[in-house]
This record gives sequence, structure tokens and C-alpha cells, in this order.
Amino acid sequence: MKAMVFAAGLGTRLRPITDSLPKALVPVCGEPLLSHVLKKLKASGYTQVVVNVHHFADKIRKYLSDNDFGLDMKISDESSELLETGGGIAYARELILPSEEPFLVHNVDILSNLDIPWFRTCMRPDALATLLVSERQTQRYLLFRPEDMRLVGWTNISTGEVKSPYKDLDPSACLRFAFSGIHNISPSIFGVFDEMGLSGRFPIMDFYLSVCERYPIFGVAVPELKIVDVGKLDSLAQAEEFVTMLPGWTG
Repeated sequence: MKAMVFAAGLGTRLRPITDSLPKALVPVCGEPLLSHVLKKLKASGYTQVVVNVHHFADKIRKYLSDNDFGLDMKISDESSELLETGGGIAYARELILPSEEPFLVHNVDILSNLDIPWFRTCMRPDALATLLVSERQTQRYLLFRPEDMRLVGWTNISTGEVKSPYKDLDPSACLRFAFSGIHNISPSIFGVFDEMGLSGRFPIMDFYLSVCERYPIFGVAVPELKIVDVGKLDSLAQAEEFVTMLPGWTG
């Protein structure tokens, strides 16, 4: 099974730590974020992992070279241009394909108690992608059809902005959830990229919102999901507390 870890980000909200270190190598309980994610993927049955790099790319390369996670590791090098999430997936095509089964995409700064093997079973045969979502409080929400959790749009509740390919969508009639940064994606997505002429830099969420009327994209909400987005300095203490509470943590 294949997975991709987004580790190319600049980590600007974690400065000054990321002035000399890539976000992927920011330590939590003495262990880099990337290590926490890779160990979880290994324990979940993944065998091949693509890691994209940009900010301090050489440091991530060296870390992966010096540490054996028991995985077939591949680097998608975005040193020349940071391609964002959608562009990063498109650029890594040759490292992900060939594949007949969905691949997992996981942000490096997300720690969770998600049962990844269970989440894998939630991928419907007709789905272009399945997004892990939660009821976390935020200003920006994905909008889903109540009857089947199909993605239909996005809203910013502070501004009232709505993005959707569905005309006259009523956000109040939709279920609202926050995206977690973890998703299962069908390899058929590369054909849709080609169909739309997509390459270079683009966000995956903008892509999802542009095609969700034509291609089924679903959300999965896990009631007992605990998740920490290690995106800001004040989240590091929360992340350390969270990690020490995970089953199997020995320190």
C-alpha cells in the first residue's frame, strides 16, 4: 500500500524553530513529526511512502537516509518550486503510480488517534477521494450532503463566503465539518488532472471543490477522533501531551 506525506511546507507559523529546521523535523517528545507519521503508517500496513520536500529539503533527505523506518521511501523534490497540495500530488505521479488501489495522503503536522486501516475501508468504490473530517471549531468548513456525506461546497462562516459548483446551494441545509489533512485518493485522480490540464502549483481543496459535482468526493467523520494540528508554537505543548497519551508510547 502506498501513502504520501506532505512535508514540503515552510512552517512559517512555527518560527523561529523553522528558521533553521523544516517543519517535518520539529521535535515532539524528542522525535520529529515526520517520524511520528511514518511509524503510524508502517504500523497501519503501508509499505511505500512518498515524502515531498522543499524547505530545508537536504535536512529531510539526510534524516530519511540516516533512519530506517522499514518502508520503501521515495522523495518528491519540490526544491525549485513549492507546488502546494494539489500540485504536489500531481508532481509525484510517477512515484505513486502504477497503483490500482487508493493511496493515503497525510499532512506531516497532523497527529491523531485515527485507525488508519479502518479509514481505508471507508473508501467507496466510486469515490475520487475520501476526506477525514471532524467537528473542530474553525471559521472555514467543508459542506456535505446530509444523506450521504458527499462534498458539495465550502464556507467561511466569518465572512459568509461560499464556494460550490452547485448553484443556489443552501449552506444551512448542509453538514459542516473541518478537514483534517488526511485523505484517501483514487489513482484515477491523475486522469482528472490531465482532463482539466492541471499542473504546476494548485491547492487540492480548490480542485476538490471544482469537481465535486462531477466526481463523488465523500467525507468521513469519526466521533472519537482526537487530532492535533501542530501548526503553531502554542500547539507544541498540546502535541507533546497528546503523544504521551497514545497507546504504546514508551518515551
